[in-house]
Amino acid sequence: MTNENTKLNRMKKSAAELSIISNVVLTILKIIAGIITGSLSILSEAIHSMSDFLASIITYFSVIKSSKPADYDHPYGHGKYEDMAGFIEGFLIISAAFFIIYKAFKKIIFGMPAETENHIGIIVMAVAVAANFMISSILIKVSKKSGSVSLYADGEHLRTDVYSSLGVLIGLVLIKITGHSVLDPLIAILVAVFILRTGFSITKKTLNCLLDSSLPDSDIEKIKAVINNFSNNVTLKENGIKARQMGPNKDIDIILQLDGNTTICECHKICDKIEEEIQKLFLNSSISIHTEPICYGKNCQHNCRKL
Repeated sequence: MTNENTKLNRMKKSAAELSIISNVVLTILKIIAGIITGSLSILSEAIHSMSDFLASIITYFSVIKSSKPADYDHPYGHGKYEDMAGFIEGFLIISAAFFIIYKAFKKIIFGMPAETENHIGIIVMAVAVAANFMISSILIKVSKKSGSVSLYADGEHLRTDVYSSLGVLIGLVLIKITGHSVLDPLIAILVAVFILRTGFSITKKTLNCLLDSSLPDSDIEKIKAVINNFSNNVTLKENGIKARQMGPNKDIDIILQLDGNTTICECHKICDKIEEEIQKLFLNSSISIHTEPICYGKNCQHNCRKL
């Protein structure tokens, strides 16, 4: 493992630990504020933070597991642990959203008890907005630098908290001004719908990784651009790139065609240079290059297909 990878793994672990600490503190504060004020929207946010906490625990262990090198049982590495963690996190987000919607409709149908003074709720939600904005920014920054799918999912999860907490905060202020308590469950439903959208987005992205969907077209084009820089020596075979995301890693297979007179030594040097250039673009990448003579076919004068 290179020094750069070791450094990134430490960053990922520290970011995951920070997420756990933040979620524990905010969950406790929201539960206390929700019980004191009787606000369903605050309790809904507390439930959301509980799912954040569970997700951050899953993220932490997936980051540790995915950082382990390939072994006999996992010859392609442990990157899929992060994809699985992201999928579970998306499921937790969706589950939390449906629970919030259920509680909100129940409160609308069966009535809403009068809320007590909600100053504490306003203060707690303001703190939650500031804390989640800071932590989510850190997680997403580290995830982009390291390619961590689970950290990205955790960061996006907390980013939904920024908007949902802000919505609850605005709602509490409006309730205080207008005295209309019905705003509380209505805001909770809006928060849940927003959370659902994020949950489905994360689940779709991580499921694509688990099912070995191809890398985005933009990444494929970057790989092609690197190969085109060596067009004097090699030609990319038609549909000669297969690439997938495996947790923080990218698994890239390439088929190149070279002149039949190219020596094995020359071919090896060219492939090494191409791999080096691609790894500059995608730090955590495993690249496999298969080479063929450009005349490889039925009409090959060197009878390559018969060898």
